[in-house]
Amino acid sequence: MINIRKQAKYWRDSAKRDWKSAKILFENKRYDSSLFFCHLTLEKLLKGLVVTRVRKLAPFSHDLANLAETASLKLTEKRLETLRLINSFNISGRYDSLKMDFYKQCTKEYAERYLKLTDNLRKWLEKEYPKK
Repeated sequence: MINIRKQAKYWRDSAKRDWKSAKILFENKRYDSSLFFCHLTLEKLLKGLVVTRVRKLAPFSHDLANLAETASLKLTEKRLETLRLINSFNISGRYDSLKMDFYKQCTKEYAERYLKLTDNLRKWLEKEYPKK
């Protein structure tokens, strides 16, 4: 039997570390890597919510919109659209054939925009966790 609280804490704590990494990478002008860690942050927060709400281990999925749906989150169209776009940072940051195109796309302004959007989503997801 899984310990739901322990699993949710693992995902939430891991997301906090990844969020710190995203900000450090941005400060060091590693914009593509920063956005990859933005995706990881949201993925892990969502997995923690899945565990909390479904009471099962999180699925082996990186799809943010799918994870949000599994967690039964009420998403606005704008939030859903943002999750889908940030989802592409996972693929673009991972596969060699796409990395260079993604790297070129990741200007400071582009990364800064999505760092802020990630922060907004991150704060919203944190509020979705049960109160202690």
